[in-house]
Amino acid sequence: MGEERLDVDQPLWDLSTFVGRWKHFLWQTDFRTCTVGESQLLAAKKLCEDYKLGKEPAGTTREQIIYAKKLYESAFHPDTGDLQNVFGRMSFQVPGGMLITGAMLQFYKTTTAVVFWQWVNQSFNAFVNYTNRNANSPTTVSQLGLAYVSATSAAMITAIGCKSFWAKRASTLMARYVPFAAVAAANCVNIPLMRQNEITNGIDISDENGNKLTKSKFAAVKGISQVVISRIVMCAPGMLILPPIMERLEKYAWMQKIKFLHAPIQVMLVGCFLTFMVPTACALFPQNCSIKSCDLERWEPENYELLKKNCKSRDIPTYLYFNKGL
Repeated sequence: MGEERLDVDQPLWDLSTFVGRWKHFLWQTDFRTCTVGESQLLAAKKLCEDYKLGKEPAGTTREQIIYAKKLYESAFHPDTGDLQNVFGRMSFQVPGGMLITGAMLQFYKTTTAVVFWQWVNQSFNAFVNYTNRNANSPTTVSQLGLAYVSATSAAMITAIGCKSFWAKRASTLMARYVPFAAVAAANCVNIPLMRQNEITNGIDISDENGNKLTKSKFAAVKGISQVVISRIVMCAPGMLILPPIMERLEKYAWMQKIKFLHAPIQVMLVGCFLTFMVPTACALFPQNCSIKSCDLERWEPENYELLKKNCKSRDIPTYLYFNKGL
């Protein structure tokens, strides 16, 4: 090809910086890839595989390889290589999230509507979590069911409780924040339950060269905590900033004349927020997270002993690394 060959297994940007991670996830979660057909996605996967072997078709450009890499990373599971259902991909977070979040923000006045849209949201979240599950820490059907029921229940209880409390004691503006309170509560339940195997059994931690040295439950808790924060941050701006905006706009006569457009307006505004907040939330913490070996010694002496055994004659690394997941 005449140009320096790409390593298609490596990111295009420096993931040790926030800006690098933000560019990477903005590129990887581009919602436009959701419209690409299955045949084109499979062709992109094959092109990436052929390119790694140096067997790509003659005349293939660097831009074609980069686009094929983008399609592959946006649509195929990183562990199994299987094609993901389009509705469960991270690249579907913007269209899926804007529709559901917009509806939650618009239909907040009745308990029935609040409960229904929280159920829809948690069903969508469960599907996304299942689609992007860690193949190295498989989750059983019963665990998936428990996480789904628990998160949905937490969302509904929080929503109904907040609505009941705020309806009597606060302004109408506060009622618009019920969906966010419910979503935040559900995330605190859903993600830890979906990844309970990691908390129970620990996850692999490695040195800076990727050599697996031991396992750690502490690392699992740290990684999952960061994912929970990221998911809440992802939806926070839209769900916190839009309520006062809509509360103010709906008082104008011209807005009262177009009530049928209120829901579409909120959906589009949420979409604008999510387009930037999905990569921002994913980039908030490094994907390759770290813990100190001294913390492992303090909290998990049995895993620290395994670390010392695997390090043998060499020095124990100061920092140990693991993939926190999304």
